[in-house]
Amino acid sequence: MKTRKDIHKRKRRKWVWITLSIILLIGVGVAAYAYSIYYNVKSTVDNDIHETVTGIDHEATKKKIEAEEPLNILLLGVDEREGDRGRSDTMIVMTLDPANEKMQMISIPRDTRTQIVGKGIDDKINHAYAFGGSEMSVNTVENFLDIELDYYLRMNMEGLGQLVDAVGGISVQNEFAFEYSGKNFPKGEISLNGEEALAWVRMRYDDPQGDAGRNERQRQVIQGIIDKGANMNAVGKINEVMDVLGNNVATNMKFADMRNLATNYRGARRDISTYQMTGEGTRIDDIYYLQIPQSEVDKTHEMITDVTS
Repeated sequence: MKTRKDIHKRKRRKWVWITLSIILLIGVGVAAYAYSIYYNVKSTVDNDIHETVTGIDHEATKKKIEAEEPLNILLLGVDEREGDRGRSDTMIVMTLDPANEKMQMISIPRDTRTQIVGKGIDDKINHAYAFGGSEMSVNTVENFLDIELDYYLRMNMEGLGQLVDAVGGISVQNEFAFEYSGKNFPKGEISLNGEEALAWVRMRYDDPQGDAGRNERQRQVIQGIIDKGANMNAVGKINEVMDVLGNNVATNMKFADMRNLATNYRGARRDISTYQMTGEGTRIDDIYYLQIPQSEVDKTHEMITDVTS
């Protein structure tokens, strides 16, 4: 005959098993969701946005990553429209230094006159992308600064705005009040959604610093996305971010490369420095160019190689 105590034990064991079953089901569900996110990210990177360039020595880059050495990444911002490849209006050499936890971003003005490698002419550096895509841009920047690039990442400027929305908006420091594309931007710290961020970085002619001022705003938006993306709720946002990247980004990174950077190079964002190359405007055959003196090129080369050497 079963006593009340035996019945109580059976009920308690039953609830223990129910509780364990619920925990197990939740665990399986979370694991399955985590795997689906992982698979989605890996599939997007390796199948949708990966694009190789022959001008980069990927084996040399792989050895650098294994040794956790500094890396140079070329960021290209392209205003690409249907039927028109466009030009790389933003060219930034980003250097990641994991040992000293530093990131350096150097902007190359779009009108810089230099040799276009593979075309055999001197022209504006942003025309390299129009002539030969990412491949020619990589080769031209490497030749111009006498450096080795490890990765490149190209983003359509429309995608930049979508990425700002995907991370929930960003905050930037606006140096002066202005209006552009029907939007008002007061002086001081301001919050931007994607559409506002795109207008904020596109304004050029009303900036007292011209192209240099616009490049600084572009760097601020990139930094804002990096900072917000590193701290956002990845589970809730990662699929939206990957959709934006899949539709607007091309890079020679594979998923394993990105994972290594996220693991071993993430400390580099703690100390970010920026630099804008400067030169003198001139007209040749009635076309405006920016002539950057060799001394400025040498200085920029040393800024990059001092980190990577």
